[in-house]
Amino acid sequence: MTAAAPPVAQPSAFAVFRRRTFTLLWSGQFISTIGDALLIAGAGILIFQRTNSALSVGLMAAATVAPAIVFGLIAGVVVDRYDRRRIMLAADLLRAVIVLLIPVLIGIDLILLYVLVAASAAVSEFFNPALDATLPEIAPDEELGAANSLMAISSFGSTAVGFAAGGLIAALGDVQWAFVLDGISFAFSAICTYFATIPKIPVSGDSSIRAVGSNLKDGIRVLMQTPILRSMLPISIVYAVACIGIWNALLLPFSVRALGANTFEYGLQEGLTSVGFVIGSLVLAQVVGRLREGQWLVMGYLAMGLMGIAYGLSHSIELAIAAVALSGFANAFTSTAGRLIRQRNTPREYRGRVMSAFSVIASVFGIIGMVLAGLADVIDIRLLIVVASLATVVIGLFAAVLPGLGQPPAEWRRLAQVLRAAPAKAGLAGLRPVTLADFETLVGLVPTLHNLDRSGREDLLVHGQIGEAPAGTRVVAQGDPGEAAYFVLEGKAVAGIPSGDEYRSLSEMGPGDFFGEIAALTGTNRTANVVAAEPMTLLEVPAATLRRLMHAPGMGELVMGKMSERLARTSLTDLPKLGGLDQADLRELRTAAPTSSSGTPPAPAEAGA
Repeated sequence: MTAAAPPVAQPSAFAVFRRRTFTLLWSGQFISTIGDALLIAGAGILIFQRTNSALSVGLMAAATVAPAIVFGLIAGVVVDRYDRRRIMLAADLLRAVIVLLIPVLIGIDLILLYVLVAASAAVSEFFNPALDATLPEIAPDEELGAANSLMAISSFGSTAVGFAAGGLIAALGDVQWAFVLDGISFAFSAICTYFATIPKIPVSGDSSIRAVGSNLKDGIRVLMQTPILRSMLPISIVYAVACIGIWNALLLPFSVRALGANTFEYGLQEGLTSVGFVIGSLVLAQVVGRLREGQWLVMGYLAMGLMGIAYGLSHSIELAIAAVALSGFANAFTSTAGRLIRQRNTPREYRGRVMSAFSVIASVFGIIGMVLAGLADVIDIRLLIVVASLATVVIGLFAAVLPGLGQPPAEWRRLAQVLRAAPAKAGLAGLRPVTLADFETLVGLVPTLHNLDRSGREDLLVHGQIGEAPAGTRVVAQGDPGEAAYFVLEGKAVAGIPSGDEYRSLSEMGPGDFFGEIAALTGTNRTANVVAAEPMTLLEVPAATLRRLMHAPGMGELVMGKMSERLARTSLTDLPKLGGLDQADLRELRTAAPTSSSGTPPAPAEAGA
């Protein structure tokens, strides 16, 4: 009997700081985010002082996100096809120049403040997706959750200093000093980026301007074909209107009109919101692995909405500050969980486009919310705050039932129980030859197979087999030889990596998904158990047939894309189970970008076997 493997120690939440590039990028973001908060606070205060209009403040907030509509998706293509380090370095230097021009030009016309703030935001559309897409390249999967939580502190948490300083500068004297300090912060970030070592993503195909449209379509296709990313869309839209739009635009007018606060108290309120975010991020860095990303997302939205209602009903600045600080704590959960979902479920060569797509969505609907915030000039501002907060509660409840997001613990336990209760022996019952009807069903589920030529179709028809798996059947077992891969025609399977009496990396697979390709192509043993969660019909493809099909247009890209994602998501503690795979080949599989022959992006990734 083989002795159980000793438990693997989990890395410290701060272990990622041992990585020089992460530390440099984190430091640059921390300082430049303070500058960003100075810019936002200073511009908002200056506009409100001169106009006393909530609509004018909302339009200033809109100026910070409107450029994403024009530049967002294009920036994603640029990020995926060019050196991300150079993109971030150029963005930092350009933003430094732009914000340093504000004190010089603001005396000419107030409209120039809107223009320069919008220009800085436009450049940020290139920096932000580049940073988000880079993070999984410099932090291994075991540290990625903590890395996102810690990076969130530098990307948002440090606004506590900036907002408080912005309010203090405005209360003491000339608010224009806020813009000078912001320019200096971008210069510091540029220095940090210059000394960072960021891997280049190999790019194949046309990199000309003519290819932008095709690349945009590929990015949108990945987003729409990935169930969990598709589930994020309605959530992101409502959140953008309610929180990015209405909530953010009304904080200053609400503080002054409803609470009677001065500019310093407003800055303190914004600052303590960020303090709450920092504390939440530090807590999450320690416990992020205990629940799925979607569950953190649900809890965060619910808590933010409830605290927002409390804020809207507050009549003292002290209670308001407490409510928004707790809201900031909850916001750490939604921010980090959302980033992890996008990073872990997007192929590495499409991350820039998918990140930018979400940025554009947030910007478009955020602007709608900011315009709606102008209603506070004619109706009760408290009513708008409460309605926006109720909408946040609603999306938290909605996320709890969307595919891939809020799978309840009871469902998670049920899937684990399905894996535990399955018989030890794996295999399919009633194997029969593949018919043309079976093949047409498969093509309908996996459109890439339309590209198979006649010999490829005949190979699949002659050597493939159709098998039935009643609910509870173990289709493949960890440690068994990888002699075939499987396409799901009907039903649902659950996959998981056994760890003692528990299972990790649980995932569900339905019609159109496939599994077992890693072991089949590499000749290694299975790394996970796959069990039928409900009655299934599967197409079994022998390893030799799958290797031949890899040469078909689109097929190699489809399979290699999923293999690369599964290897990237595999815990380092599980990689030794791929013992038959040469380490050089393993590194190539984990880093290679699939070559484009058909323009079809890789299929969405699930846990594999």
